[in-house]
Amino acid sequence: MPSAATLRLEIERFLENRFPAALTPALRTLREVVETGIAEVDELLQGGLPVGAISEVTGAVSSGRTSLGLTFVARRTAEGRVCAWVDASDAFDPESAAANGVALGQLLWVRCGNGQAESPAKNKPARGGMGQAGVGQAGLGMEKRPWTRLDQALRATDLLLQAGGFAAIVLDLGDIAPAYGSRIPLATWFRFRQVADRARSSLVVLGKAAYAQSSAAVVLECAPPRLRTAGETVLRGFTFTVRRGRERWAPVEIGTRKPGPPTTDFGRWGGKPPASAWDAQAAWETELRA
Repeated sequence: MPSAATLRLEIERFLENRFPAALTPALRTLREVVETGIAEVDELLQGGLPVGAISEVTGAVSSGRTSLGLTFVARRTAEGRVCAWVDASDAFDPESAAANGVALGQLLWVRCGNGQAESPAKNKPARGGMGQAGVGQAGLGMEKRPWTRLDQALRATDLLLQAGGFAAIVLDLGDIAPAYGSRIPLATWFRFRQVADRARSSLVVLGKAAYAQSSAAVVLECAPPRLRTAGETVLRGFTFTVRRGRERWAPVEIGTRKPGPPTTDFGRWGGKPPASAWDAQAAWETELRA
């Protein structure tokens, strides 16, 4: 009786003309990454956020998630790339973005309204050349019923990904309650992942919790800032903490250098992460050994 290896070889030879390498696993490919502009976060991610994939930045209010997103967009627009910011709660501040180095002339700001038709005055380009698009009832071309802000944000993101040409798209769900964000169908995130890969666009999702689950390539968890004081009365600043919750792909070549554990020195973003921060790295090393 022929062995399993012999049978497999015969089947592969039979299928090689119709389905090349049908039973051979695809080689693990390197993932292109882009620096976020924050050296400590780039070191934590071993290079930066992935291109053509979904990255989630989670955290509570004032945890630094929006600042991280702005810094990443500033990095991309400084290279002359066009980016988009899908603002589900109409909370984006152009002045703060400009202060963080974002080139407003290279940024499309999509404002999600309350479903009412936007006046022409509100759709004029903002200061600095930043395009501003309203996606209320009129903006989406819907006549029967207005869409909620979350519906508008998801549909706008889908349109931008399908259109292509955007180096980075930030989907800001920071003010959306996790109870609503968790109801986003997994099929939606899977489609976003597929289209982002084809368009070679970095989709960064900001939220209070992680929603994309297995469709996200990277999950960063931001903790509320800690006060740094001198004595009891002098405020010296804030310390932010960021830890890597999960990473699907390693941005280094497998077999030449083994991924090291997450760094614990984040500088101004720093502080030692909780012990649970090492769980993702242990699982990743187990997968590599398998």
